[in-house]
Amino acid sequence: MKSYWMNISNGQGQMELREVDMPVPGAGQVLVKLHAAALNRGELIIGHGLHGKGGSKPAGMEGAGQIVQLGSETGAWRLSDRVMGRCPGAFSEYALMDVREIMRVPDNLTMEQAASIPLTFLVTYDLLVLQGHLKADQWLLINGVSSGVGVASLQMAKVLGAKVIGTSGAQAKLDQLKPLGLDVGLCTRAADFHQAVLQATDQKGANLVVNTVGGSVFAESMRCMAFQGRLGFVGYVDNTLNATIDLEALHAKRLCLYGVSNKNRTPAQRADGIAQFAAQILPAFADGRIQPLLDQVFDFDQLAQAKAHMESNQHTGKIVLRITSGA
Repeated sequence: MKSYWMNISNGQGQMELREVDMPVPGAGQVLVKLHAAALNRGELIIGHGLHGKGGSKPAGMEGAGQIVQLGSETGAWRLSDRVMGRCPGAFSEYALMDVREIMRVPDNLTMEQAASIPLTFLVTYDLLVLQGHLKADQWLLINGVSSGVGVASLQMAKVLGAKVIGTSGAQAKLDQLKPLGLDVGLCTRAADFHQAVLQATDQKGANLVVNTVGGSVFAESMRCMAFQGRLGFVGYVDNTLNATIDLEALHAKRLCLYGVSNKNRTPAQRADGIAQFAAQILPAFADGRIQPLLDQVFDFDQLAQAKAHMESNQHTGKIVLRITSGA
């Protein structure tokens, strides 16, 4: 089968298309014929903490397709089931998925839409629900709202009944997100949004902040936090890995700071929360309350172009690789 691999050398990552053996599912695994896979900045942009200093690994982190082979101990899953999930080596014609991680694709979604869900929306669920405890009528501030995680956070927050403020450096992107429920759009890439956030929230601040940008806006994000506010940190596209922390504010306002990453989690820990997500959030995809926002779909042989498009920072929502046509 054909499979893309990421070769890492001297801080640079290059994609290589290889012909490799088809994997064989073991206990608790299924083999999936992939129809689509989504790109994720954390894997494709070297320096986001997901890579070693060198070597090669199968590329891709999430995808959707149909089960073509079952390992042992796979429960109720059957051949030809339409599934989506996080999986290593998703930029391939076939890949293994852990049955603890896979979810059934809602009938109304295309495979391209489904491929954009597993990693991004599970990260968002961790950010907003499992650790963020976002409630109805609370204010959410999203730094970098046009990113994949940003758009997912916006849509999930609206399903939860929250109000959303988002920052982006492009007014056109903010305008595009208004129909998805963005309450307040702030056109800026700088750390200058504190006063606007206070004005929007009657001087109370945001109950939850999702920082997808990095250290350059971390201190400003803390200034935006309400009493007993929470701040979830999920990425650093600005490549700024250090920031100052106002310890007086942290102490007096009883703030909570947390990170969201799967890098050091065990398989069991990564699977934790998936059943809760499937029960609470997947119905919103099935009934149309959440509609995956795809920026652009590239063919399998266009991965280099898809990666370049992501690096250009011109996209809104997810970039997807179409591998084969799917039912």
